[in-house]
Formats: sequence, C-alpha cells, structure tokens
Amino acid sequence: MDTTTILEAVFLGMLEGLTEFIPVSSTGHLLLAGHFLGFESTGKAFEVLIQLGAILAILTVYSSRLWGLARSIPHNPHARRFVLGVLIAFLPAVVIGLLAHDFIKTVLFESPLTICVMLILGGIVLLFVDRFAPEPVYHNPLSFPLSMYFKIGLFQCLAMIPGTSRSGATIVGSMLMRADKRAAAEFSFYLAMPTMLGAFALDLFKNRNVLSAADLPVIAAGFIAAFIVAVLVVRSLLAYVSQYGYALFGWWRIVVGVAGLIGLWLTAW
Repeated sequence: MDTTTILEAVFLGMLEGLTEFIPVSSTGHLLLAGHFLGFESTGKAFEVLIQLGAILAILTVYSSRLWGLARSIPHNPHARRFVLGVLIAFLPAVVIGLLAHDFIKTVLFESPLTICVMLILGGIVLLFVDRFAPEPVYHNPLSFPLSMYFKIGLFQCLAMIPGTSRSGATIVGSMLMRADKRAAAEFSFYLAMPTMLGAFALDLFKNRNVLSAADLPVIAAGFIAAFIVAVLVVRSLLAYVSQYGYALFGWWRIVVGVAGLIGLWLTAW
C-alpha cells in the first residue's frame, strides 16, 4: 500500500466527514473526487464503509440525547412516538435500498455526468426552498406528525441517486412540510443514524467476499479522517443553519457540479 493511496484515502475521508451531514451530497463528492484522482475501491465499498466514521461521529455528539431518549421510552409516550417516527421514515429506504442496491452501485455510481447534473439541480432546488419554503409550523423534530415522518422518508429515497444528497433530500422534504430550518437539519441527523448504519451493513455484507486485509489500511485512514471532521461539522451545523439558512450549500452544489462538468469535458469523460 503506497503513501499516495493512504493520503488519498485521508483526503476522501475528510471530504466524507465534511459533506455527510450538510446538503451537498457526500457520495457525489466522493465519487467525483475518486474519479478525478483515479482512486479505485473494491466494489465501491470504500465510499460507503468510511461512512462508519461519520456514523460514530454523530453517535458520539448525540450520545447524551440518545441515552436520555432510550431511558425515557418505557414511561414517555412522546419518546416512543418519536422512535416510531424515525423507524417509519427509515422504512422506505430499507425497501428501495434492498430492491435497487445492485442497480444503484453498478449503474448510477458509475456515472459522473449524472452526479454533476444532480448536484446542480439539487443546488437550484435548495436555493428555492431555502427562500420560498412555506411558513414553518414545526419547530421540534420530536413532534412531527407520523404521516410527515413517512413522507420525509420518501424524500430521503431520492438520495439513492448519487449527487442528490441524503441530508439535502430530507431537509428539503421537511421544510416543504413546514418544518423550520433547524428542525429539518436536526431530524436529518436522527434519520441518518439508522439509514447510514443500514447502508454500511448492507455494503459490508455485499462485499464480504471481495474485501481483503489489504483494503483495511485505506478504509481505516478514511474512517479516522471522516470521524474527526464529521464531529466538527455536527457540532456547528445547527447553529449555522438557524442563522444563515442553506443558501451557501445550494451555491456550493452548483459550483461543484459545474466544475465537475468542465473537468469531465476537459478529460473527455
């Protein structure tokens, strides 16, 4: 394993940690960066497996809240209702992810052009929703209606198209259903936990026969980098969006998407 590959893995891990919880598409960024770096992973497993670093980051930052929620479940109907809501929101991703996993990984993940287009389109949508979303009436993600949790879960499934963004689809769906900007981002954190754990477990199972010990140093380097950067992002994002909204991320997506298209054109795809 050469030093260059490890450094690329660290860079991609930092990119994963930076982009996983903001609405810019971590998978899109990783696949585009990997494409232009010439970075190849076995079965595209690296891009999913390093998400474990981001998962552990949010579990670490939210550990006290999760523990408090777990302790209150036996005697607090609101806590039980919220856990049910998260599971309801997670359900569409389970069904579609199991049915379409191979198509997503072998077709959509292999199309940098699709990623660039979705980055740009998603950026335009995010800018529009950030400015023109309906007046919010839901300010606490623990008290959304159960039907709203399910609808947000359907929005999340759009993120199975690389470049769309899991957090972006969740946030846009929440805001269109009248959640405020902070509540939308916070629920995307909660929904990320089962969704990312499920994606990690499924990809680990699917690639169990092709991964080898030689892949571990690269995955470990990306995992550690993703964990450190994701902790910083999770700790600061809610305060940022409460004050400034999502316009920065919309423009970010458009700039990266356009730059990606130019890069693909210059390198003849």
